[in-house]
Amino acid sequence: MEAYKASFFSLLVYKYEYFMVHQGSVEKEGVVKEALPNTLFRVELADGSIVLCHLAGKMRIHFIKILPGDKVRIEMTPYDTGKGRITYRVR
Repeated sequence: MEAYKASFFSLLVYKYEYFMVHQGSVEKEGVVKEALPNTLFRVELADGSIVLCHLAGKMRIHFIKILPGDKVRIEMTPYDTGKGRITYRVR
């Protein structure tokens, strides 16, 4: 029974830490380099690659503004690493 409680607790912690990432997505951090029309942005990741990202729906609804130079968290699918979705602006 103790093993069940421990695994359930670790599952809750796991879900709490990664609640914004969709299943099968990869989450990375980068810096916005350029703002493009229609809430598109060019983001440079830590490894130096440039990713074309759009703003997530929740960020549009809550009018969160993204400017060049902001540090952001993006999520990408492993199938297309050239595109992503901005899910969080790091303060």
